[in-house]
Amino acid sequence: MPAVPRQATSAVRTAPVSPGRTAFAEGVDRLRTAATTEPGRLRVIGAVLALVVVAFGAVTAWQTTDRANAADDVLHSSQPLSAGAADIYRSLADANTTASSGFLSGGQEPAATTARYDKDIRTAAAGLVTAAASTDPGSPAATTIAKLNELLPQYKGLIERARANNRLGFPVGGAYLRAANELMQQEMLPKAQDLYTKENQRLRSDYADATPYPWFAIALGVLILAALGWAQRRHFLRTNRLLNHGLVAGTATAAILLVWLVVGHSVARAGLDSSYAHGVRSLDVLHDARIASLNARGNENLTLVSRGAETKQLPDGTVEDAYDYAFQQDMKTLSAGLARAVSLADDRAGEQPVTAATGNMKVWQQRHKQARTADDDGDYQAALKKIIGSGADQPTGECFDSVDANLTKALGHEESEFRQSASGGRNAMTGLPAGAAVLALLGASGTLLGIGRRLSEYR
Repeated sequence: MPAVPRQATSAVRTAPVSPGRTAFAEGVDRLRTAATTEPGRLRVIGAVLALVVVAFGAVTAWQTTDRANAADDVLHSSQPLSAGAADIYRSLADANTTASSGFLSGGQEPAATTARYDKDIRTAAAGLVTAAASTDPGSPAATTIAKLNELLPQYKGLIERARANNRLGFPVGGAYLRAANELMQQEMLPKAQDLYTKENQRLRSDYADATPYPWFAIALGVLILAALGWAQRRHFLRTNRLLNHGLVAGTATAAILLVWLVVGHSVARAGLDSSYAHGVRSLDVLHDARIASLNARGNENLTLVSRGAETKQLPDGTVEDAYDYAFQQDMKTLSAGLARAVSLADDRAGEQPVTAATGNMKVWQQRHKQARTADDDGDYQAALKKIIGSGADQPTGECFDSVDANLTKALGHEESEFRQSASGGRNAMTGLPAGAAVLALLGASGTLLGIGRRLSEYR
């Protein structure tokens, strides 16, 4: 067998293999190569324009949905909960005031007084149930609500002991009433105030989420209009054709969406700002004024119940009845609150009941001085008539009832003002998230069709 030539075996060589390239790198190369031709550039421009239009719609839908939800919470959740917390405080304070009024009536308190006290307790209990259902378990608000639910039966027990001893004519009934008042003033009302403060913080947080302008979406809208304008100018310079129907449609839908976004949110913001300035602020002041009047009435009653058993030493060394001193402080708070409420009222319907309450308060102060003078002179019965007597006695109770009724009327008016403005603000964003999605899809489709029409000219 013949031998294979040496040169033949050494002639077989393997060609060197270039290193493998990633799909991404190859895609970049193809894109770069395509961009050197007009059809390739048009494809890139169309894809970028469509992507930015879709991004504009998506961001608009996202940001307006967040603001619409926050506005809805303001209207249907946080503000009603804030008002509910204020009503819990008011019910507790009114129950305390009514209990002391019933105690002053003697052994058998009037049926109307008992019914009012029972209604206040039921209202407070129902308000706590509602607040608990809308509060996250383990939150500070939930802890406050649980503590109030624990203290409410204790308070009711002290009041029942005070009533029972008062019917029997035992002086210890006054001690039980003062203990109930101390529980209410030092523990229950501060916790109710804390709950009210927390709900107000939640309300302000919802306002803060609902009112800021959606700057990211607005910036994208301006960017896509600029990009579409550039694309149409480029089309005109290269083809000498004034309009590309697809690009014009994309520009129109983007412009409509941008105008809708800016105008809709501006109207919504104006409505929400108005609901806060002319609703929430007035409601806060009126709630505080009403609470001050309730506390003043309760302390006025307890001044006669204690008969000087509770005193307070002032910084100048003088000693005053502790409950009468508290009454004077509450009246100062009430006077300041009414003055503030008048300044915040933006129409006659809101101002009139506050002005009337101010007049009632001044008469109340005059009659209270007469009652204190009679009590200081040792005429307890005359003082008692001035506090809880009938109309002929010109009692302070009539003034208190008038103040409370006028403040209730003012609160109802401001609540209506709030709802009207907040509803208008919330409705201004109705349909905007869905409309943004639809317009973005139409704009992207129009843009792609316009670019596609140009590409067809190269086939």
